[in-house]
Amino acid sequence: MTLHLPTLLRWLARVALGCALGFALLVVAVAASRASLRTPDPTLLLIDRHGAFLGEVGAEEDAPLGYWPVDPMPWRVVSATLALEDRRFWTHPGVDPRAVARAVSQNMKEGGVVSGASTLAMQVARMQDPGPRTYGRKAVEATTALMLTARYGREEVLRHYLRLVPYGNRIRGIGYAARRYLDKPVQDLSWAETAFLCALPQAPSRTNPFDPEGRKRAVSRAHRILDALHAEGLLDDAELELARVELEALRIPERGERPVTALHAVLRMEESLAAEPLDGPVLQGDPRVTLTLDLGMQEDLTAIVGRRVRGWAARGVGQAAVMVVDRATGEVLAAVSSVDYFDEQASGAIDYARVERLPGSTLKPFLYALALERGVLTPGTVLDDLGRGPEGIRNADNRYLGPMLPRVALGNSRNVPAVRLLDAIGVDAGYSLFRELGLHDDAEPASHYGLGLAIGGMPLTLEHLVQGYTALADDGRWRELAWVQGAPQAERQLFTPETARVVTGWLSDPLARLPSFSRMGFSEYPFPVAVKTGTSAQYRDAWAVAYSERYIVGAWVGHPDYLPMKQMSGFRAGARLVQEVMTHLHADELDGLTDLGFPSPEAAAPYRICALSGQRATDACDRVFTEHFTPGTEPVEDCPVHRRVWVDARNGLLASNATPERFRRERVFAALDPRYADWAERAHLPRAPETLSMLGDDDAPVMLSDLTPLTPTGRVALPGADTPPSLRVTAPSDGVKLIRDPEIPAPQATLALRAAVDPPVEQVVWYVDGEPFIVADYPYTARWPLTPGTHRIEARLPFTTLASEAVVVEVR
Repeated sequence: MTLHLPTLLRWLARVALGCALGFALLVVAVAASRASLRTPDPTLLLIDRHGAFLGEVGAEEDAPLGYWPVDPMPWRVVSATLALEDRRFWTHPGVDPRAVARAVSQNMKEGGVVSGASTLAMQVARMQDPGPRTYGRKAVEATTALMLTARYGREEVLRHYLRLVPYGNRIRGIGYAARRYLDKPVQDLSWAETAFLCALPQAPSRTNPFDPEGRKRAVSRAHRILDALHAEGLLDDAELELARVELEALRIPERGERPVTALHAVLRMEESLAAEPLDGPVLQGDPRVTLTLDLGMQEDLTAIVGRRVRGWAARGVGQAAVMVVDRATGEVLAAVSSVDYFDEQASGAIDYARVERLPGSTLKPFLYALALERGVLTPGTVLDDLGRGPEGIRNADNRYLGPMLPRVALGNSRNVPAVRLLDAIGVDAGYSLFRELGLHDDAEPASHYGLGLAIGGMPLTLEHLVQGYTALADDGRWRELAWVQGAPQAERQLFTPETARVVTGWLSDPLARLPSFSRMGFSEYPFPVAVKTGTSAQYRDAWAVAYSERYIVGAWVGHPDYLPMKQMSGFRAGARLVQEVMTHLHADELDGLTDLGFPSPEAAAPYRICALSGQRATDACDRVFTEHFTPGTEPVEDCPVHRRVWVDARNGLLASNATPERFRRERVFAALDPRYADWAERAHLPRAPETLSMLGDDDAPVMLSDLTPLTPTGRVALPGADTPPSLRVTAPSDGVKLIRDPEIPAPQATLALRAAVDPPVEQVVWYVDGEPFIVADYPYTARWPLTPGTHRIEARLPFTTLASEAVVVEVR
């Protein structure tokens, strides 16, 4: 079949028209799918409290940074951008016909592409959906530009352009460019600075401000922009001259490098800010995030921690972490989370401030505060440190210090009084307090830890521990730690100010730490500091938390693989590290002139009380503390323990009316409750004599019927002379169940037997299962070899029917 030429031409025309229509429909369809203003989430620029660069959050590796909103749009930026990129922006619909005609003419004349006709709207379309520059893509961009302008309006398209346009060095948007290159908000740009930044997008790689040659090219182009602005009447002669001078003097800050010392903090913020909306309460619409960190302090403390860890390596120390918090605001000023971030052997990339470890004794102050709040104890309550406590818990040093005031029990970090205190308060109540302090999230029930809560049986992080101490450091008000300035913080009053100040006074008293911790050691300062240390089993973790009038400092020292250290306790390692940090922070107070102590409780009155009785001290008391009592809790009696007794210097017995004056001596003895007899004997406390001296003048014997004992006032007394003794078994506890370790040799598998007798006697007889076991002299302590079965144990007075209540023990 032969086609005539006219027919062929008509057919080709229809085909061409169909193709053109199809192409047009495709272009419109593609453009319609892209005709929305889109942008990645803005990059968060992290800076420290003084404006130092810390890092950028929100972009993938090597991805563009920035995309900051520009609202409102500065008129200088708008004027310079339009003068350079799109002079008829306010009049065309998104595509400039005159520019298109000019570009087509020039390209046809030159036989290639030498001129473009892209408007700002078309550039927005291209930046949102980049690709190769073909005529088809150009048509899609033009159509998209028309749709964007019609849909959003010119002003919104311009605003979006200023948010997307590239400025080199992965920076997108003039808002972010102003911050990274000039360290100022875009609204504050001068004409010179505006021209300089507007010179960058045309060829970002050739006008790199961090490169000297690139900066020269950018300045040269900026001069041309200023000339164009002057020609359009946007700058007068004076403004032009000023801008030229300023442009030549423009200095670009050094490229900010993410400091290695703050990597953990930056990564932490990247994690916590990932879900924060820009207009939320934390960011408050500003992608420039000012952290509470002080980079200078961070770097100083990193050096201190690193030096200590390396110096302790031979003792098994492998890592450490330190946090410093502003006591008044709860702002985190420094967080050294590890040593040597890039050291794989030391596992330096782990954030040890957020790793759960066993905190040792660092939780005890909270239990004492809770006991004060609930009236379980007062500052004058005497606590017993007399052998193992409930659940067999013992003191870390295997020593027992007898009767103790809460101040001394806490200062010496005794386990047994703390466990008994938690037992009195209730494990559930203690666990609930720890939840309120932010130390746990109820992942386990209180029974999972039991009384071990009192001695650090619940793992927690250094960050949570330091946060918990805000409740003691700030008059009982717990405060959530702040990492971002101006971010909201949760707060709640957990203790009364009086309770918090009382506990603070205990923790800051170096005398209260005797005898367990020596004076002038790692927990003592020339200015007021409250300190608490903690050590986990086998020295796997060493902790210390301290607070001054200005700072709360917490430290953890240990090994990344949970290996035991060599005698590196909370005192030797944790307190030493905290002391070095704290003295560095208080370098202006090392002369001791500010060591005035923490404020006293306002609603409490001071009383001098005896360390053994907790009652008002007399001149006979040898160890006295000043404690503050709230109304209704103050002591009302004088100390009944310390007694002045007249003795005969010749034999140490009670002096009588027949003792010559020259042999009478007044001595002080401690008349303790009988339950302390065993401890007093081991502590070598002298017992008051109970027998009258029979010596008269010239050592001649005197008839007993003619004698009366002397007291300091001349009165006579024979305490308990006619009172029948009462007996009580103090150890073991009734109902205790024991498991005998078969690997322990039989002679060593024994159980301590202790009794209290009031008034004291010379001997008791221990009975087991109704049979005499052993006669024990004062203070009546004995050891019974463990024998499988259920046994009844009691103490009896020799040759009498007086006996204690029996206790039952079960041995397996």
